[in-house]
Amino acid sequence: VRPGKRQRHPKPPFVTSSLQAEAGNRLHFSPRQTMRLAQQLYEGIDLGGEQVGLITYMRTDSTHVAPEAQQEARAFVRERWSEVFLPSRPPVYRSKVANAQEAHEAIRPTSVRRTPEAVRPYLTPEQAKLYDLIWRRFLASQMAPAVYDTLTVEVTAAQDYLFRASGQTLIFPGYLAVYEDQDEEPTGAPLPPLHVGEEVDLIQLLPEQHFTEPPPRYTEA
Repeated sequence: VRPGKRQRHPKPPFVTSSLQAEAGNRLHFSPRQTMRLAQQLYEGIDLGGEQVGLITYMRTDSTHVAPEAQQEARAFVRERWSEVFLPSRPPVYRSKVANAQEAHEAIRPTSVRRTPEAVRPYLTPEQAKLYDLIWRRFLASQMAPAVYDTLTVEVTAAQDYLFRASGQTLIFPGYLAVYEDQDEEPTGAPLPPLHVGEEVDLIQLLPEQHFTEPPPRYTEA
């Protein structure tokens, strides 16, 4: 019986390519549609008589975030959740792109105080969906990792057979309170408490064979 802990860290805020891919996966937007909507959010939306740009420049390959934006996000998380949802210091994400243009920031809301709920009445449904995605991804990127209790159990039978089971239980949601990762590998149901030497009853054997699947074809994004 091997108990343990596992942390799951948030992803960096969006750059152009990751925004197109995620909007394609979650919202079924084409890259062209995503960029058109992002351009509208960047150029400005009429919020009750005031023209306001809701996101930073959407053509960027940098994950850099301005310190003042990080501090605003940390204050917002502290108010809405609590201090425990914040890492001890603001995270720094390294760009995966060689020679990234660090002059631009990552794609983020110009103010996290403009929540998706607050601006939704002024946006089209498609604009609202994209803004919600950008807002949540940025806020999550500034939050603490999720924490799981893990349990791996090995069971012998007749000293000839070895069976292994593993499971995990979420004990602290962290950034998952805002943004659920969709590409996380499922790791099975939580296991009951077990101890070394305990005898367990065999209820059923499921002889299943698993094959590794090739990755799916690329989408346009």
